[in-house]
Amino acid sequence: MKNKIKIHTDGGARGNPGPAGIGIVVEGLKSGKKTFGECIGETTNNEAEYRALIVALQKLKKLGGKEKLEQVDCYADSELMVKQLNGEYKVKDTNLRGLFMEVLKLKSELKVPIFFHHIKRAKNSEADALMNQALDREAGKLNL
Repeated sequence: MKNKIKIHTDGGARGNPGPAGIGIVVEGLKSGKKTFGECIGETTNNEAEYRALIVALQKLKKLGGKEKLEQVDCYADSELMVKQLNGEYKVKDTNLRGLFMEVLKLKSELKVPIFFHHIKRAKNSEADALMNQALDREAGKLNL
């Protein structure tokens, strides 16, 4: 059986642009399921979606030889990002173009098949919750 890694990512901003966060869930690792959420400063929703995927792929790359990766399936509720990464939409926004290129660079460096899948927000609830928890924590710090 293949060592298939499943990554669920979500990024969002409160306001567009506004304070933004990311949420990541990685399943299929030998070490078990990993979750991560953090604030990423002020940005747009689309940029936050890309940043979540970039951080997830960077974390996967750092695992290096610890995981024998054979396939990575990335799930996100951003139809725009997924369709851009799958070549169905052009990347017209100059801010997104650099993030798009960073994902492609990481994809080539990981040297395993990586597939991008669009899912409904309801199927991405854990990554969404991690992103919102990070934003809530940051908002609480600002209100002290």
